[in-house]
Amino acid sequence: MAATPNFTAPPPSNSPLLNLDQVEDLLKLQTAAQKISSILDLDQLVDKVVNEVARSFGCLDSDIYLHNPERGELSLACAHGCDGCELCGPGHSLKIGKGMVGYVASTGQMHYAPDVRQDPYYIGCEESTLSEVAIPLHVEGQLVGVFTASHNELDAFKPCQLRLLQAMCTDVAVAVHNARRFQRELRHRKQMSGEAREARIIQQALFPKAAPTIPGFTVSGLSLPVGAVGGDWYDFIPMDKGRWGLVLADVSGKGTAAALLMSATRGILRSLAETACTPGEVLMKLNRLLVEDFPAGRFVTMVYGVLDPAKRTLTFANAGHLRPLLMTGSSARFLDVECGIPLGLGASDFSEVEVKLPLGSRLVFYSDGITEAENQTGEEYGLVRLQKHFSRTEASAESLLDDVRSFADGAGLRDDASVILMKG
Repeated sequence: MAATPNFTAPPPSNSPLLNLDQVEDLLKLQTAAQKISSILDLDQLVDKVVNEVARSFGCLDSDIYLHNPERGELSLACAHGCDGCELCGPGHSLKIGKGMVGYVASTGQMHYAPDVRQDPYYIGCEESTLSEVAIPLHVEGQLVGVFTASHNELDAFKPCQLRLLQAMCTDVAVAVHNARRFQRELRHRKQMSGEAREARIIQQALFPKAAPTIPGFTVSGLSLPVGAVGGDWYDFIPMDKGRWGLVLADVSGKGTAAALLMSATRGILRSLAETACTPGEVLMKLNRLLVEDFPAGRFVTMVYGVLDPAKRTLTFANAGHLRPLLMTGSSARFLDVECGIPLGLGASDFSEVEVKLPLGSRLVFYSDGITEAENQTGEEYGLVRLQKHFSRTEASAESLLDDVRSFADGAGLRDDASVILMKG
């Protein structure tokens, strides 16, 4: 945001010393500049200028018109002293070049009419107005608006007052420019906030509505985005013969871009999973499509498995994702595959592993937002804590994320955190 310049008014030309009237005017101007320099509410700012600043100069009427470059016109933002005139009503606008205001906007120069009755640009407003000045508001060569002040006396503005008003308008222009930028930023943030809420609602609808009912197994999942939306995703996909597809994926990056790529990946995977292909075949076909469609540098890590409850087995393939954790009794191991790079980077084969799931076993899919979560000293949650957490039979997806958030208390999560827990 542009900084407001410190105002220092020059002494009137041809006079080495300021007389008492000039000193009084200068003090009024300095006080006015201090009042307006920190106001970021546009309505409050223009109201302050026309109702306090201009009044201190004894003006009959004062206005601020703001420039609308898209429409090529100036709109009246606030008026003081003019009551009931149709030219000074709310929303009144002037085309560039029309009247004193439009003339000043087109030339970029102050225009002073010591006798408005003789001025070719003046458009009549208050009958008692006899003199008027219009001063452009510029910031870095760009027109911001026009300030006007009128008086009921002929040639009411002394040369020194005109210079002081011009100096004041330099501060007004910067203040108006800053306030309008601030106003645009607030609108943009409000719009983005609304869009983020809608995106979050849509993304949450893509996650499973409830845990599946699988004979002999309890399956649950949970995802915690670090922002409004995230790039993590998990799913439970019903298949033939009572089997279920389990998937947990992490799209590179964060925010809306990652969420869009996640949504596309979800749709393609669900379509491929219905073709009764094996996990390795599904990832190979998915990878081919993503290599063609994904922007350079974007990729997805994913672990995808098919649970057969009748055989008590899980057959899975892994595309560069973190190794699943299998707990059986008091033992624990992380499950490896021979090959499988992240999806979207290039051609690859994806090997499969079949895992037996005895009674009492626990299988965990998780994202790096869990293992890489840091505490205030920079220490990571890590695989050891993950394993220790699930050594407790009562551990759940919810308890894991609670534990991770507690561990990172004060530091906060840096990445989306997701988990699937299957208990046999």
